[in-house]
Amino acid sequence: MKTLLQVVSVVLLVVAGVAFAQNGQQSNSVANHEVATNDPAPSTTPARIGGDSAGEEFVIGTGDVLAINVWKETEISRSVPVRSDGRISLPLVGELQASGKSPKQLEAEIKTKLKDFVSEPEVTVIVQEIKSQKFNVLGMVMKPGSFTLTKPLTVIDAIALAGGFRDFAKQKDIYVLRHGTDGKQLRLPFNYKDVVKGRNSSQNVELESNDTIVVP
Repeated sequence: MKTLLQVVSVVLLVVAGVAFAQNGQQSNSVANHEVATNDPAPSTTPARIGGDSAGEEFVIGTGDVLAINVWKETEISRSVPVRSDGRISLPLVGELQASGKSPKQLEAEIKTKLKDFVSEPEVTVIVQEIKSQKFNVLGMVMKPGSFTLTKPLTVIDAIALAGGFRDFAKQKDIYVLRHGTDGKQLRLPFNYKDVVKGRNSSQNVELESNDTIVVP
């Protein structure tokens, strides 16, 4: 009888130990899950693209419209077009050369000239309308002409803006005329039929101001 009681006791102890171990594992699992869910969420802030300005800073040109704001000086703040001579006019400041400068450069110049009239002037210059950046599409397209380059566009984008091809357009012999940095004119070939089939896609260049696309 004593032996049977000892066996039963041992069995009960084993069962209790197994149950304890399982409870411990479940507790650890729950704890681990809680730790995991309490971890800080990954940042959803998008990475900055292209360094400080994703390319060179915009250069003001003839025809652009600038919104110039001088903090607490409503009589000076206004929208002004860049005249054909590349200059603008502002009260107190007079005439300034704007063409060829970045908005930040123009801000600094206006701020310097206002210091004689305004205590610690705060100036912002925003390009309200871009009219100086243009490209041309000529030849066998539905709507040939000059277009404003307000955002990145490729040759295919430009052809679409021009309404597509007319009948008998030589789609394999298109070219882009571009002024090189040395002042010479470059001729960049563009085979539309190759590009739309995924071949020679490097020909589908991003347009620059004053590019001319010729569709023979």
